[in-house]
Amino acid sequence: MLAPKKYTVFVLAALLAGPAFSASASDKLLDGINEYREALADGNPSELAAAEGEELWKTKRGPKNSSLERCDLGLGPGVIKGASAQLPRFFKDTGKVQDLETRLMTCMETLQGLDPQAVVKAGWLKGEKEKVAALVAYVVTESNGHKIKIDMRPPEMKKMYEMGKLAFYHRAGPMDFSCATCHGEQGKRIRMQELPDLRTQEGAAAGWGSWPAYRVSAGQFWTMQHRLNDCYRQQRAAEPIYGADVTIALSVYLAATANGGKVVTPGIKR
Repeated sequence: MLAPKKYTVFVLAALLAGPAFSASASDKLLDGINEYREALADGNPSELAAAEGEELWKTKRGPKNSSLERCDLGLGPGVIKGASAQLPRFFKDTGKVQDLETRLMTCMETLQGLDPQAVVKAGWLKGEKEKVAALVAYVVTESNGHKIKIDMRPPEMKKMYEMGKLAFYHRAGPMDFSCATCHGEQGKRIRMQELPDLRTQEGAAAGWGSWPAYRVSAGQFWTMQHRLNDCYRQQRAAEPIYGADVTIALSVYLAATANGGKVVTPGIKR
């Protein structure tokens, strides 16, 4: 005979797997998960990464012995409040559409003399890539509560949007998955985790607007580049190079779709 606790787990697993698991029971479980998330959000560990990022922003580094305090993220040199809510965007000085991470790399190169390849080649949350993640945590914190406001007027942005849309629906890897496989339908979930429909403004705002985020399961702060790279890994597809055009194009597609939504970064995820 099964012990009481084991029996309870067995019955719950059976209910979750079968049609007898009612909608009301599902709603109760989801309510419990949401309460858990709210509890985690009180004292978000991302604050530690943001504090490290603020120090890095103000610290003189590299061959030019300079800080990033004159870095232009699109709203003028040194202006970070609200900046990430308007990224990605087209920058005339580079002639490129850049997301927050690639723009920070540009500033590190031009202001500090640091080699961008040191970031690209570093492992996740190692070396210069770890420093960029901390800088991201600092910058996105300054856009918390702002509206997502992506300028789609430049033709370069429109081109990246279309590229991102193609990438969103492109199926690849041995599982024949695309981004849309998980995020192209309403009401989907995996392991009781809701999967926002990123094709819609509401879904994109919920998804895009809450990243970068702290991942509780990994005990790490993840940037958007990290998140997108992991999506490709989960698809069992080739993982993009850090800062690759395809990741920026996907970001443009998601951010533009989310226009008008609210930024709640850094988010906190399971």
